[in-house]
Amino acid sequence: MSDRKPIIEIIGLTYQYADTERPALKDINLVIYEGEYVALLGLNGAGKTTLELSLNGVVPNMIMGEMEGTVKIDGMDTDIYPTRELAKVIGMVFDNPEFQMSQMHVSEEIAMGLENLGVPTEEMHRIIPEVLQTVGLSGLEERSPFALSGGQMQRLAIASALAMQPRILVMDEPTSNVDPIGKEEIFAVAAKLNKERNMTVIMAEHEVEVMAAYADRIIVLDKGSIILNGSPHEVFGQVEILEKIGLRVPQVTDLAYKLKSQKILDWPLPLPVTIEEAEDFLSKKLPTKG
Repeated sequence: MSDRKPIIEIIGLTYQYADTERPALKDINLVIYEGEYVALLGLNGAGKTTLELSLNGVVPNMIMGEMEGTVKIDGMDTDIYPTRELAKVIGMVFDNPEFQMSQMHVSEEIAMGLENLGVPTEEMHRIIPEVLQTVGLSGLEERSPFALSGGQMQRLAIASALAMQPRILVMDEPTSNVDPIGKEEIFAVAAKLNKERNMTVIMAEHEVEVMAAYADRIIVLDKGSIILNGSPHEVFGQVEILEKIGLRVPQVTDLAYKLKSQKILDWPLPLPVTIEEAEDFLSKKLPTKG
């Protein structure tokens, strides 16, 4: 990553919510680079959401608790800069888009954030069609947000974040409340933004097969601490560690691990994390008919 600029720098971050017995985050040290696609994995309560909320200053400025350490977003200390300023750099999308919707029409939903920033009406008329096209919702400007499908509603939430022209998009389990088609739509939009706009994407997600295919880096949290941090091959190759904390690896990785450990097939390292990788190895290893 030496050719990329650090866009998020976290040093010694510990955070404990008020009236809780243990910290939600413990001594987090992390650097994320511009243009990275980072997946956050962990069980419920591992600290994923708290870590994401610390990136835009909601933690600790809007939620009661005690914080130690430093979080910098594009050089801005979240303890100094207000959330409204950080929103120009970092957009947030949460697991249930309905909680983010409040307007009568799709266009009004996007315009609301722009109005809060004082964006002129003429500029809004340019931005709104642009972000709707990016997320595949062109022509739905007058539709009620609550008349959209789950996947469309989540893409509208992404469009509302994109209207602020952030350089970082943070998504907290964005596919947890949508059907399989909606999931594919959301993953496709996130990948498009990452590849075509060099947008830094940080996604907390349970769909490990998808994260193995898209993410540059996997960060695993357990009880508020980072226990694994590396490429999909490096992290998902630690099958025993992940199993111990209750996380699964991609099915193809699990199969290769079992075949190798039982000495049924001498699978080389690193273990595959996608079906394409497994097919490539097997096509060379196994005899073909004819």
